[in-house]
Formats: sequence, structure tokens, C-alpha cells
Amino acid sequence: MGTNLDCELCTGPGGDLLWNDAACRVVRVAGADGAAFPGFCRVVWHRHVAEMSMLAKDEVRHVMEVVLATERALRRVVRPDKINLASFGNVVPHLHWHVIPRWKDDSHFPVPIWGTAQRAGAVRAVPTHAALRQALEAELSTMNDETP
Repeated sequence: MGTNLDCELCTGPGGDLLWNDAACRVVRVAGADGAAFPGFCRVVWHRHVAEMSMLAKDEVRHVMEVVLATERALRRVVRPDKINLASFGNVVPHLHWHVIPRWKDDSHFPVPIWGTAQRAGAVRAVPTHAALRQALEAELSTMNDETP
């Protein structure tokens, strides 16, 4: 499996590119979700696969290291109360992980961001592209040098 021309994550980045390697990329989500949840990122596997179980063991390890490095970078930059990690693929069946900073006073807390808003959320500064990229690169530099 390689590229699916009907898949939005095969034909486009899926957000504002922060980092990528031969296997995957990290993007900041653009649009309403990015504004409501500053720093909301996705880790997107380049090759079109639908499930984690379709990856080789070393590929699973690699994508999870990138997800965790993204979480650590977001904790450093936006200082959320919590980070939500999610991988659904129900709407876009292309392997990707959502890495979502959450605050106790955000519009949806404690329910998932795809649920019903609980209140008008607090306004927070949106981190710059450079700040996110720098923190992410610092976290990823500690990863094992092996790339799938």
C-alpha cells in the first residue's frame, strides 16, 4: 500500500507542516480546532495504511516515539492541564494520531473535543510555528537514530 488518491492525508499534508522524516510527519491542525485548542497537532504516517497493526514492529515503535515527542513538545510550549491522544480513522482511514492540548477551562473539558461544548472556552495565545517546531525538533533529537 502506498498512496490513495481519494485520501486527503495522501494528497495533502493535513495541516501546517512542523516536521517530517521518511516515515511520518507532524502537522499543526489549521482552522477552528487549531484556534480553539492551540497547539493541536497530528502525527500522520506517510504511507496509506488504515491501522497500527498494518505496520512492522519498528514502524510502530517509530510512530509512537514521534507521538510521545509531540506530546512532550506541546507540554513544554503550551503548558496544558492534560494532553489527549487519539487515533480513530473513521472519517479518514489513513493512520494518524491526534495530539490535543487540553485545559480544564477549555470549551469542551472534560469531554472529547468532538463532543458537545460545555462552555465558552478561555482564550489562549496560539503558539508560533517556530516555537512548536523548535520544541518538537528538540524532543525528536532524543529519539533513536533508526528510521524505518
